[in-house]
Amino acid sequence: MEAVETVLVVAGVIRKGDMLLIAQRKDDCKREPGKWEFPGGKAEAGETPQKALAREIMEELGVRIEAGKRVFCVSHAEGRGIRIRLQAYLADWRDGEPKALDVKDFRWVRIAELDGYDWARADLPIVRKLRSNAAPSSDKAPANQ
Repeated sequence: MEAVETVLVVAGVIRKGDMLLIAQRKDDCKREPGKWEFPGGKAEAGETPQKALAREIMEELGVRIEAGKRVFCVSHAEGRGIRIRLQAYLADWRDGEPKALDVKDFRWVRIAELDGYDWARADLPIVRKLRSNAAPSSDKAPANQ
């Protein structure tokens, strides 16, 4: 049996008032270029998911966030002995104006506007969960954790 490596990927449902920050993957991205996603990336060895998320958001968009509770988690096989574990966290915008540093584009959108974007496959369940819950809240996590 082939050994399976699990890669932790974190995504941020970043809030500023009633708006959420979403990002578009660069055209040279290996997986689903040009698709929209909740920004984030791979956690490095020894990093907590929240620290990884804060680092990735600073690298990709140049803003400071405060990551809160996990609101979504899913694993899927990526092939060739790799399993991706995607964890999405609520996060609050703290400082800085977003810039497309390591993304093609970004937008502040309302939950009702999420369906108007061409989402990366891995982010679609997060979109569905947000739409079904109407609005993310710091003190109430969605049921499927």
